[in-house]
Amino acid sequence: MDRLSDIGTIKTLLSRHGFSFSKSLGQNFLINPTVCPRMAGLCGADKETGVLEIGPGIGVLTTELCKQAKKVVAVELDRRLLPVLAETLEEFDNVKVINGDVLKLDLAALLREEFPDMQVAVCANLPYYITSPILMALLESRLPVSSITVMVQKEAAERICAAPGTRASGAISLAVQYYASPKVLFEVSRGSFLPAPHVDSAVISLTVRKTPPVQVQDERRLFAVIKAAFGQRRKTILNAVSAGLSMPKETLLAAIESAGLSPTARAEQLTLEQFAALVSALPDGPAKNTAIE
Repeated sequence: MDRLSDIGTIKTLLSRHGFSFSKSLGQNFLINPTVCPRMAGLCGADKETGVLEIGPGIGVLTTELCKQAKKVVAVELDRRLLPVLAETLEEFDNVKVINGDVLKLDLAALLREEFPDMQVAVCANLPYYITSPILMALLESRLPVSSITVMVQKEAAERICAAPGTRASGAISLAVQYYASPKVLFEVSRGSFLPAPHVDSAVISLTVRKTPPVQVQDERRLFAVIKAAFGQRRKTILNAVSAGLSMPKETLLAAIESAGLSPTARAEQLTLEQFAALVSALPDGPAKNTAIE
């Protein structure tokens, strides 16, 4: 179906299917005709590549991916959009729509079944409210994907792509950096959506690493320390990590000094390599509070 970014076409289409937007699902459909072709072109899809799309909406990005990729599998949570997608994607024979929650699906099994012997990329316009959980689920699962190209809230894009050791960096920055090389590709204004959100967006690319940039014996402990350090980022790493992990200060102080760090440093001043050095200097113990969101 042509003109899927046209407001009149969208309204007519949705009215025909009795569809109304859901704020709880973060539904904002693209009406800027230049964004989706650009995203599809930058995600690395070609006639030998499979693409996993998350949250296709009415299929604006999906149609562009179908034109470039060998096969597209789109996972849509909202069952009401299935008949809409059946109409907008009817001209393509290389697409499959799955109704489900991407955070509950066995994505590794899905990729094996749907994309045998294919390189796979992820491309999606992610709902703002669930950006971090989806990204971390994709990365932590170590799925056989080469890249993840997603549109997210501009502020989230800046935080995700912030260089470790900078003021803008946070726990999510370091967690993403561990699994991938992130980059902001381009910005998208709030007026590019229907309905228009209250914030601007940006498209980012995560090139998935084959091996992490640092080596630690316990990844869970690395992320537990990072989360604790940024959990009270105004405090020194000594105070924040000690409180966050219920660790004796004298034990932590010894590890900080052994790693060549200052106990008065704050989380945003540390690089991923420095956090890894700190974790390696800690005595053995259980990891907890590891989820990065």
